[in-house]
Amino acid sequence: MKNHSENRIEGKNAIFECRKANRGIKKLYVLSGMKDERVNTLIDELKKTGTIIKFVDRDELDNMAETKSHQGIIADVEDYKYVEVSEILDYAKRKNEDPFVVVLDEIEDPHNFGAIIRTAECVGAHGVIIKNRNQSMVTATVVSSSAGAVDFMKIARVTNISKTIEELKKQGMWFACADMDGLEMSKTNLKGSIGLVVGSEGNGVSRLVKEKCDFVVKIPMKGHIDSLNVSVATGILLYEINRQRNA
Repeated sequence: MKNHSENRIEGKNAIFECRKANRGIKKLYVLSGMKDERVNTLIDELKKTGTIIKFVDRDELDNMAETKSHQGIIADVEDYKYVEVSEILDYAKRKNEDPFVVVLDEIEDPHNFGAIIRTAECVGAHGVIIKNRNQSMVTATVVSSSAGAVDFMKIARVTNISKTIEELKKQGMWFACADMDGLEMSKTNLKGSIGLVVGSEGNGVSRLVKEKCDFVVKIPMKGHIDSLNVSVATGILLYEINRQRNA
């Protein structure tokens, strides 16, 4: 049975980024006969720390893998450490920047979750806030899809998205809900302490969460198709926020 857990990551880049972020590796599974200088260096380093190294055949790796791109290497790692929302705000304060967060209202596809984390990290967002149910958690697929950005992004799990938004608004934050019935993103002021709220792949942002947001924004569409993949749409909106913040 495959272990689709938060404690297993797959693929060279994801594992190297995990190591760079100082997330502990407890056990490393490597394809027998693999010839890769970086992997060999990693093995030598991990042996010194007492990490268990196990050489296995491809069938065993394939059976263990959640993704289809393990690249001959899989690692069992320390638990992913979610943070409190306050830690995200503290991080922004230490950087002397207005808080910039992404709030996900039930993103269930781990590929979309990982891609959003990757873009959020690239644009300098301080953290991602997710629900602790009906939401993809940090799994091997998420780590792989984020290209290792998971280990550099602060992710907080909360019970109630609406209540969390209310609490953050009291601390001076504004929230933009992504929805096609909003104002065009370039015509909306997205500067300052901002949170971008993105909804699920099928239903978008829930009514209760949308009502808590300060304004609704949309991406202008010119073609015959009137919708984008949620991770693509989130990426476009995050870069518009980044553009305005740095204007």
